[in-house]
Amino acid sequence: MSAAFAAGKVALITGSSRGIGRALALTLAADGASLVVNYKRNAELAAQTVAEIEAAGGRGIAVQADMEEPDDVARLFAAAAEEYGRLDYFVGNAAASAFKSILDLKLHHLDRSYAMNIRAFVLGVQAAVPLMTGGGRIVALSSYGSIRAYPTYANLGAAKAALEAWVRYMAVEFAPLGINVNAVNGGIIESDSSAYFYNVEGMPDLHEQVLPKIPAQRQGTVQEVADVVAFLLDPRSEYITGQSLVVDGGLSIVAPPFFEDATGPLRLPTREDATTGS
Repeated sequence: MSAAFAAGKVALITGSSRGIGRALALTLAADGASLVVNYKRNAELAAQTVAEIEAAGGRGIAVQADMEEPDDVARLFAAAAEEYGRLDYFVGNAAASAFKSILDLKLHHLDRSYAMNIRAFVLGVQAAVPLMTGGGRIVALSSYGSIRAYPTYANLGAAKAALEAWVRYMAVEFAPLGINVNAVNGGIIESDSSAYFYNVEGMPDLHEQVLPKIPAQRQGTVQEVADVVAFLLDPRSEYITGQSLVVDGGLSIVAPPFFEDATGPLRLPTREDATTGS
């Protein structure tokens, strides 16, 4: 990143009291940014995040808002405007869904996924753009379920695919305003969300059955995703807009038959092979 690229900037990150949102907030705070930390329920955790932001050298306020509620979305951005008077970065990070097979999805599951993952982002952008009087950056957090299919993820994966489509349309409409809009498409990231997902009954074992098939053979970290979002906020990404950057350790480029399942001369090289030249 360029030195102190976020100094003096104002960022609003939804769902930023924990996980990727928190990691990004602290990254920007270390650069001297001012943050709006959004949370749904845990005021204590949000207050702790604000304290860490201030300790890192930034400013911060915590605003409770349920992103499923349009009035709460409006109140969140009104609080940002009242505190800082403008906005430079808006990152749509909060997400929620029901992890069920398609035939088990009820109407309220579909409605909630739309409200939380799509409508909240669109309403947020509508509120953010008028505050970006000097241009700005908007980033949506997506996931590899938008481009790949796997058990119980249809409801959220389809919503993330729609989110990435919104990003492309927004990038075109807001380019004349000096506002770039992008998405970051994360793979299996070590977080509360992935831990919850892999505890769904019937899911394969993460460490024994899933991670070995990823080229990187591990989960990503929230900081690795936050760093890619930060890159999209950095001036050096000025000519990138309407894109979905994939951060998944190579997960979305592999397909069966997997190297992991191959034997003999088809097996992947090990670190020992690399050092011995065999």
